Amino acid sequence: MKLLLSMLLILLTATSALAFDDQHSVFDKLLNKHVKWDDQGVASKVNYAGFQHDSTLLKDYLDDVAAVDQLEFSSWDKSVRLAFLINAYNAFTIKFILSGYPDITSIKDLGSLFSSPWSKELFPLFGKKRSLDHIEHKIIRAPGAYDDPRIHSAVVCASIGCPGIRNEAFTGSQLEQQLEDSLRRFLSDKSRNRYNPRNKTLEVSKIFDWYGDDFGNGFRGHESLISFLGDYADILASSQTDQEKIKIGQVELDFLDYDWNLNKAAP
Repeated sequence: MKLLLSMLLILLTATSALAFDDQHSVFDKLLNKHVKWDDQGVASKVNYAGFQHDSTLLKDYLDDVAAVDQLEFSSWDKSVRLAFLINAYNAFTIKFILSGYPDITSIKDLGSLFSSPWSKELFPLFGKKRSLDHIEHKIIRAPGAYDDPRIHSAVVCASIGCPGIRNEAFTGSQLEQQLEDSLRRFLSDKSRNRYNPRNKTLEVSKIFDWYGDDFGNGFRGHESLISFLGDYADILASSQTDQEKIKIGQVELDFLDYDWNLNKAAP
């Protein structure tokens, strides 16, 4: 009996030691060190040279990500799973940028005429090589999986036009607050989202054009993108009159050009 208990204790200890760190501590420290918000807190820049210097730590984190199998992943709470996928996507994107840094000016430089950078199967996840497209569109955006359009302010593509990458890792316990905060920061950036009172038009990021259906998929009861944006009228317009117009959908939509230049911090 004592021998059996000892063996069980050893097994439990080993299992615990191998368990994935759902606080993403290594990635969290890297983000805190190498990502900075601007003065308004609405956009961020990445010190890719710093990530390059700490590439061993980034590799260690991504090795831990790659070691998670489908069975372990499926046993986690939904919020923990989504936080894991967002962090994996963002960390793989940073590693991808480092493969061409400092000789690239955009993530698009890592693609070609016949292959987009997002379609390249380079990243090990759940025992197979995956592309960034696969992680975002086949797993995160899979119908019925998470159905939260705010992921578009969390999964970022290393571009100035993207929502700012956070200077902290997403975690299951903070996911709701982090998703909401990321979206509100993005919508607060007047260079990418704003209300134009002269023509009663919401001028918003091209992201809302590409993924408009996601924002009208029933999340919080919204059946359209304009209805969804009405929840954020307080940060899209300054006057109460204009805010009311947005809330009731008496606005036109215009989608702004997207800036694909690298979201790098100045040397």
